Amino acid sequence: MGVFGNEDLSSFPTNELRFNKHVHDNVHGNIYLDPLCLKFIDTEQFQRLRELKQLGVTNMVYPGAVHSRFEHSLGVYWLAGETVQRLKTFQGMELGIDNHDLQTVRLAGLLHDIGHGPFSHMFEREFLPKVISGCQWSHESMSINMIDHIVDTHHIDVDAQMLKRVKDMILASTELSELKNNAEKRFLYDIVANGRNGIDVDKFDYLIRDSRACGLGCNFQFQRLTEPMRVIDNEICYPAKEYRTVHKLFATRADLCRTVYTHPKKMAIELMIVDAMVKANNFLEISSMINDPSQYWKLDDTILKKIEIASDPELAEAKELILRLRRRQLYQFCNEYAVPKDKIDHFKAVTAQDIICSQKHTSLTLKEEDIAVTNVKIDLTRGRENPLECINFYKDYDSAEKFVIPEDRVSHLLPTTYQEMIVRVYVKKPELVEAVSEAFENFQIRTYGIKAQVLM
Repeated sequence: MGVFGNEDLSSFPTNELRFNKHVHDNVHGNIYLDPLCLKFIDTEQFQRLRELKQLGVTNMVYPGAVHSRFEHSLGVYWLAGETVQRLKTFQGMELGIDNHDLQTVRLAGLLHDIGHGPFSHMFEREFLPKVISGCQWSHESMSINMIDHIVDTHHIDVDAQMLKRVKDMILASTELSELKNNAEKRFLYDIVANGRNGIDVDKFDYLIRDSRACGLGCNFQFQRLTEPMRVIDNEICYPAKEYRTVHKLFATRADLCRTVYTHPKKMAIELMIVDAMVKANNFLEISSMINDPSQYWKLDDTILKKIEIASDPELAEAKELILRLRRRQLYQFCNEYAVPKDKIDHFKAVTAQDIICSQKHTSLTLKEEDIAVTNVKIDLTRGRENPLECINFYKDYDSAEKFVIPEDRVSHLLPTTYQEMIVRVYVKKPELVEAVSEAFENFQIRTYGIKAQVLM
């Protein structure tokens, strides 16, 4: 069975299919690889994705989460192609979709994550800001640079205009995007990384793949959106009756954020790895590689083992942290609280200094370097806004009009709050747990007048 019900191979001419390589994916079944994409896959830069776990250090909490960005990229490549092919089959003449478009979107799906650093998003969100002041680097921008590097290094013959469109599709959901809503075939740029409303094949793949790897159920079915989708006024729209499926997409992502992506123990491990990499950075010059694709492709998750087995005295402190990690002597989770709903608009990130300033008289003196605070934001992709407000639907197959479903027309069982902020505090020395926990409670009382934490 294919990802859209039956095995749909119509995007590959029958006389060419037997010459195409294919791999069997544990999520989508057989994935057929076209010749141009194979030229990118069979490079050391793309094969590096095998050494980047999709979920970073999550496998230290969910042991099955060892899947890599390599298989995720193949999955997005496949879903992107199947999505365009479906639109081409039913609206191809009307929309002017051709094989050039199909190849372009496939390539964007394949290469969208090629700029990722070690340990998933931790590298750019936690490590780089600690070693480079005001760092604006992003894995999407590195993906663009890496694509150029691969093309130049391996002399891949690819149309320049196609390559430009591939890059625009990868950047479509970022602040770097220069796309306009009236761009030609604008709907194609919403398939891989959707900057308009967040519904894209990247999410379709990782929600199912991550859930399965962690041993969790996933009852979101992306086929309920991809099979009946239609393009109206240059935008992909969905049948109004599927608004609950759309909501389930975002709710599933939020649930994975709570239970997997921001799991308290997983984040404690991340904090330790960040500290180890910061201590190793001056000697290994990790951060100096981020602007040069010819050096950057050498960076992957094996950096941890490189530090661990090194004999250089300059890495002694970093090695000690990794040894603690191996022996499960982790930073201790003290407590957490959800910021009250009426305070989120004016929320200011909590720091270690805030906790120290809330310490009452005690024989222990707390220091900033002994405490780690994480401010976790979980939302339905659009912050405090209702995600349904930026998605267009249609009434039935005979309708040519698109519309947004207002909040008062949807099920009253759906939530009316779309974002939460969670503040967590960790301590790096076990003997300080009690003192830090007490200071954290004092901070909550001083800030909100109550103990906002759930756990005692």
